[in-house]
Amino acid sequence: MNLPLLYWAYEETKDPRFYQIATAHADTAIEAFIRGDGSCCHIVEFDPFTGERVKSYGGQGYAHGSSWTRGQAWAVYGFTLSYIHTKEQRYLDAAKRVANYFITNLPETNLVPIDFRQPEDCTWEDSIAAACTACGLIEIAKACEGRDRKVYLHAAMRLLKTLAEERCCWDDSKDYFLENCSVAYHCDEVNLPIMYGDYFFIEGLMKLADKELFIW
Repeated sequence: MNLPLLYWAYEETKDPRFYQIATAHADTAIEAFIRGDGSCCHIVEFDPFTGERVKSYGGQGYAHGSSWTRGQAWAVYGFTLSYIHTKEQRYLDAAKRVANYFITNLPETNLVPIDFRQPEDCTWEDSIAAACTACGLIEIAKACEGRDRKVYLHAAMRLLKTLAEERCCWDDSKDYFLENCSVAYHCDEVNLPIMYGDYFFIEGLMKLADKELFIW
């Protein structure tokens, strides 16, 4: 999600190093972070001398090998942004792989858990993951045609509609919109408002209304 800063630096300075660093990072993330089923690792350790992948960590998710949903959201939107800036098909393909996994694992409620592999009796959610993923899905839809376009756009609208109807506070005396955001699975701060959740929720709505100020 931070790579657009490097793409911007390249566009402003024409120094190819910024572009090369950004694409090298994105390529490494595809290779080292995305699993075969489209889920993502949160943290990966590399050998600082050889650059080889050593192992992964659970990070803010439920456990090692699990599927932290905000990590999936960063991947869906982040790889899509690399595609927007480079037009390299491999980045769109990576975004779609993770997006397909995300959509497949959505519960019937469309309320996104902190981790897709958390225990069934856990009711903790992360509305940020829902809002951010919706933004990415809308951008993926713009790059697709036919059935694919409809699938991604419909999934984004499902997420945003559920947030608006079930996880938004419309009380004028409150200074937030989204509820049930979470920092991490193993953290006391769960199911609460978090500011950048509101940002992605508003961005998603503005995309649908064709009124977006695209900052990426």
